[in-house]
Amino acid sequence: MKAIYDVCAPAKLNLFLHVTGRRADGYHTLQSVFMLIDWCDTLHFERRRDGVISRQYHGKGAALPDDDLTVRAARALRTAGGAGHTDLGVHIGLEKRIPTQAGMGGGSSDAASTLLALNQLWNLNLPAATLLEIGLALGADVPFFLRGHNAWVEGIGEQISPIELPSARFMVVKPKAGVETAQIFRHPALIKDTAPAIIMGFAANPFKFGRNDLQAVAQDLCPGIGEGLNWLKARGLQGRMTGSGSAVFAKIEDECLGRNPVKSPGDGGIEIKVCRNLQAHPLAGWLDVAGLSTAKVGVANLAG
Repeated sequence: MKAIYDVCAPAKLNLFLHVTGRRADGYHTLQSVFMLIDWCDTLHFERRRDGVISRQYHGKGAALPDDDLTVRAARALRTAGGAGHTDLGVHIGLEKRIPTQAGMGGGSSDAASTLLALNQLWNLNLPAATLLEIGLALGADVPFFLRGHNAWVEGIGEQISPIELPSARFMVVKPKAGVETAQIFRHPALIKDTAPAIIMGFAANPFKFGRNDLQAVAQDLCPGIGEGLNWLKARGLQGRMTGSGSAVFAKIEDECLGRNPVKSPGDGGIEIKVCRNLQAHPLAGWLDVAGLSTAKVGVANLAG
C-alpha cells in the first residue's frame, strides 16, 4: 500500500459537560457525553521512503507544521513502531472544514484518523492499547475518536463507555472568535464541583440533560458565544456550547428549517451548519481491525 486517500475525521458535540473536581496534578476531572456528527475534515496520506513527515493544508486556521496534531501523531506513531519502521515517512494532505477553537474536537479527530491510517499504511499493526496510549499523550479527546462511538466520558477523557443515541439533527453555530481552553480552566469563576451524574439520569432525556459548566466563563471571555446562543433563541431553539467553545448548537426538527432558513447572523466569519449525529465513526472497519470497537450501551433501553 502506497497511499490512502479520502480519510474522514468527524467532529463531536458535547451534549453536556460537568467539571466534577481537580486532581493533585492540576488536571480537572469531567463528565460528558461526546457525540459524533457529520461535519468532517478529510485527510490524504502518501507514503514516503525518505523518512520525511510533511503536511499540506487546505482551509482556514492552519497550525504550523510542528504544532499540527497530524504531524505530531505521525511522529509519535513512528516512534512507537520501533526499529524497522523508522525509515518510513508520509505526506499528509489535510482538507480542513471543522472550525478551529470551536470545542468540536477537530484537531483531535484529525490525529486519531492519522493514527488509524498510518497504522495500516506503514504496516505497523500496533494493538489498540498502544494506539490509545499514543492518543491520550496527544490530547484528552483523541482516545474518544479512536474508540469510534458516541460515548459517556469521565476522568480526564480516558474513561470511555460507548453508548447509542437516538438519531437527530442539530444546528451548529460557530462565532468568528474563539477562546483558549486554558483561559477557561484558569478562571476563578469556573464551576469545579458539580456532583457526579449517572448514565441512567442522562438516558431519561439525553438531549436536554445537565449543562456545560464551561459556558458561563467562556461566554464572558468571548461575547460571540452569547450572540450565537441569542441567534438560536430567536428561532425558538435552546442552545448550548460544546466543549470549551466557541461553537454552540441546538437540536432541531425538520420543520424548523422550513420556518427558519439558515442565514448567517452576522459577517462572513460566522459559520452555520445543519448536522446529523453519527452512530459510528466513518472508519468503523479500521477500528474493528485494531480492536478499538467495543459493545455499546443503548440509552433508550436504560431510560425505558
